[in-house]
Amino acid sequence: MLGAERPFGLGYWPLPEDDPGVPVRREPIRLVSPDGGLVRGVLWTPPDGKWETAVILSHPRGDFSVHYACPLLAAAGIAVFGFGTRYMNNDTDCLHESCIVDVKTAHDEMVRRGAAAVVLLGNSGGGSLMAMANAELDIGDGWIGMAAHPGEGVFMLQVIDPSVTDETDPFSTDPELDMYHPDNGWRPWPEPCSYDPAWVERYRAAQRDRVARIDAIATESIDDSVAVIPALRDVDRAVHPLAWRDLRRQAVFTKYLTIYRTLADPAYLDLSIDPDDRPRGSLFAFPDPLDANYGRGGLARTMTARGWLSTWSGLSSSAKLADTMPSVTVPTLLVHPTGDTEIRVWQAEEIVAAAGAEDVTYHEMKGAPHYLEGHRPQAMAVVADWLAARYP
Repeated sequence: MLGAERPFGLGYWPLPEDDPGVPVRREPIRLVSPDGGLVRGVLWTPPDGKWETAVILSHPRGDFSVHYACPLLAAAGIAVFGFGTRYMNNDTDCLHESCIVDVKTAHDEMVRRGAAAVVLLGNSGGGSLMAMANAELDIGDGWIGMAAHPGEGVFMLQVIDPSVTDETDPFSTDPELDMYHPDNGWRPWPEPCSYDPAWVERYRAAQRDRVARIDAIATESIDDSVAVIPALRDVDRAVHPLAWRDLRRQAVFTKYLTIYRTLADPAYLDLSIDPDDRPRGSLFAFPDPLDANYGRGGLARTMTARGWLSTWSGLSSSAKLADTMPSVTVPTLLVHPTGDTEIRVWQAEEIVAAAGAEDVTYHEMKGAPHYLEGHRPQAMAVVADWLAARYP
């Protein structure tokens, strides 16, 4: 068997039922990107070691060397390189512009090893990463999205708590915008909640406003650093060392943002909002989203200014499928689990509608959760059949 119980919080790891039943091969790989980024992963290959098509999969911060897709696709005769970017397990300074360099490094290694076709597979936040890599670097002979949301920043627009009134105070709250306030329709877990549609509309607008405020803080910090560079060039550090030092430290300064309360999507608790097959709650909650909104962990809790703008800002990040999918003209497959607590069916349909390819396939896994537990062999059979019909 591939492993014991699922490690907490790592739902993409293989479960015992994901064992393909054949001894697939594994080879650890370490690569260095042209700009010095370390790309680490595992190449999974069929039992006989023979393959022509390679799938590469990654995530901005996830360790996809042990993704459940790897053994199942390798058993189907496909080479699979699951890898982590230079920001694996730490996206504090994650720049998608650097992540796609790592994707290209992995792509080029598969070409070097003789792949006749290289297909980019993105799960969850890896979907927008792989689409950006294809659109901007023109790599990959196909794009597969599995439970792919519209972009990590777009996802943040959906879950950030807009009731925060002071970014330095984790408990500052505008009660009129608080989804965890009884006056707005909230009831303590596990009671169901009901939010008025007009209130939800105001809430969504306020979420965008909060992201815009954080963007302004991040942008101002970067602009302040850039602004001193001309003066720094004019200072002779040998003659005026203190003046040079003062300007230099301003020029290299990196502001860190602490972003509180990033798990507050009313759709988590009110299933009448964008109804589908999902249960109440979030895969990030334990089980109550309120706990995760205020507790340890959470998404984007500590970010550099540039990392926030590149990855988690739905207003500034370039890793946005609405922008990149029209440029993805290679054969495209999107597998969407309808029981996903994080991604709505209408969002999956929008991704497909935005695709620039003539060959587009959309497949729903009815009732499957975000990480497809209990549905993985069937989902990978869909992927393997799709690949076999198009590539060597």
